[in-house]
Amino acid sequence: MTQTRKDVVTVLVDDHRAVERVFGELESREGTPEHRRALADHVIAELVRHSVAEEQYLYPAARKALPDGDELADHEVSEHSEAEQTMKDLDGLDPTDPRFDELLGTLMSEIRHHVQDEESDLFPRLQAACDEAELVDLGEKIVRAKEIAPTRPHPSAPNTPPANKILGPGAGLVDKMRDKLSGRTT
Repeated sequence: MTQTRKDVVTVLVDDHRAVERVFGELESREGTPEHRRALADHVIAELVRHSVAEEQYLYPAARKALPDGDELADHEVSEHSEAEQTMKDLDGLDPTDPRFDELLGTLMSEIRHHVQDEESDLFPRLQAACDEAELVDLGEKIVRAKEIAPTRPHPSAPNTPPANKILGPGAGLVDKMRDKLSGRTT
């Protein structure tokens, strides 16, 4: 059976929808505090992997393909930095702490704004500037990058190539070991 190769926009939009489903479950405020903590850990891991992959491949492609690519990529990376700091503040916070829901609300707002920016501006412009083969190649790189990316926020880590491509896999390995040892669901 042949697996369909997805382009970068399809891969990233699929990620956006998966995160939104978890946000919806968190917003319902249903489940035990432990379940809500597990959901938060899961969504943080997914967002970190997604962001790292975008910073390694999507934004460099935008810088190259779009006339205002540098400005656009810098804006997107800045939004990632804000969300990553929120995730760091949320990481490990007890789900019964009042700040837990406050920080979750901040994170959801930041991510929803970021998703809106990407889906209404960056993605259509990138699709117009790149051919299908380039978009599929980028999609495959994103998928591979997410497999070895960190699962915890590292706000002080480099967020542009080449440093993020060199240091990211090592941080990913350490994060996965920490997740396993702590029982954190990612």
